[in-house]
Amino acid sequence: MEQTAQVVDTVVQTTPMPAQNGFWGMVLYCVIAFGIIYFFMVRPNKKRMAEYQKMLDSLQVGNRVMAAGIYGVVKKVNEKTIDLEVAKGVVIEVNKNAVALVE
Repeated sequence: MEQTAQVVDTVVQTTPMPAQNGFWGMVLYCVIAFGIIYFFMVRPNKKRMAEYQKMLDSLQVGNRVMAAGIYGVVKKVNEKTIDLEVAKGVVIEVNKNAVALVE
């Protein structure tokens, strides 16, 4: 029994302790994690949203679009909405943000 305790004490004394990075190690870890998230998630999403906004700004009368799953031709472009002709003589008003595709 005494020999087992002595072996355990020897193992505990010779096992190196893990390095403790402290405050600056945690700050560095957070900066690296934020950088990874930014470059792989935030930046591409900003680029995609800028392209989408550019598409919405370029809407013109006569464009064929898909808005909310409905295809139609733009008849009038307002500040926040568009008038969309979905059938001959049938015009609906749709929010610009509902536009998913411009053909």
